[in-house]
Amino acid sequence: MPRYTPAPDLLAARHILVTGAGDGIGRAAALAFAAHGANVILLGRTAAKLEKVYDEIERRGGPQAAILPLDLAKATPAHYEQVAQTVEKEFGRLDGLLHNAADAGTLTPIDLYEPDMWYRVMQVNLHAAWLLTRACLPLLRKSADASIAFTTADVGRRGRAYWGAYGVSCFGLEGLMQIVADELSSGENLRANSLNPGAVRTKLRSRAYPGENRDALAAPEDIMPAYLYLLGPDSRGVNGQALNAADFLK
Repeated sequence: MPRYTPAPDLLAARHILVTGAGDGIGRAAALAFAAHGANVILLGRTAAKLEKVYDEIERRGGPQAAILPLDLAKATPAHYEQVAQTVEKEFGRLDGLLHNAADAGTLTPIDLYEPDMWYRVMQVNLHAAWLLTRACLPLLRKSADASIAFTTADVGRRGRAYWGAYGVSCFGLEGLMQIVADELSSGENLRANSLNPGAVRTKLRSRAYPGENRDALAAPEDIMPAYLYLLGPDSRGVNGQALNAADFLK
């Protein structure tokens, strides 16, 4: 795939929900989506971080954003239904859903992995993605052209020692994406794909590789062409694919 260059108004008049929008890739995606015309719905655990992203979007002259604080580790199915109801009331539909929030857990052998940590990682990374997708599908089906994107990782496509719950949750996200994509009828204006961002300068990466030279890594902003492609109309017809951000930067 040649290097992707998004049009300035690529996401004009689109309503896109981003999880983990307060930091890292989620923050960069929210800012990039707004810069290309989208009304971004910022979902994350820490309201103060979401407010900073909201203010930055406003400072840059982007469309009106919205804030939805939610702790995915503690949220119940009813909370996700409330999210969908709020989005429907304020926006009427969804044109995009980016699953990006994640808990890295610990790099630990399987036989030593703490059950409480395992449950938390699965809740934040996998169960939350299913529950939010489930709640938002009716809103996405109201769109003339909608996209669901799951941020995963290379350790979710080939198992690697010590990645424990994070690796398993990413495998689960890949499976969830494939099932959702396969359940979509050929006539629907809705698609689902996954994206491996690669080695990116985020807090999650730093916790996994504390001795790594962060300056040698890509910044979250560097990989935004891949996210803009997936959440925009240029990816229409692409469904059920496991993609890599690096492929959009060649």
